[in-house]
Amino acid sequence: MNIEFMREFLLWCTIINFGLLIVWWLGFVVARDWMHRLHGKWFRLSDERFDAAHYTGMAVFKIGIMLFNLVPLIVLYIVG
Repeated sequence: MNIEFMREFLLWCTIINFGLLIVWWLGFVVARDWMHRLHGKWFRLSDERFDAAHYTGMAVFKIGIMLFNLVPLIVLYIVG
């Protein structure tokens, strides 16, 4: 495995993961009520807890993308 392969790999991982995050956010914005009804069948969640759970999930996912994909990609571009 060379540095160029790792750069390309991490770049595509970052793009795909941010794409998934955007789809999650768009789904939450557009279909929030439907998602709340669907999850409400399984869990008793108030509106505030439902919103907090999704907001926290998106924040943790975004931090994970930056920590495990974006920062190593930037480091490889700096050292390469």
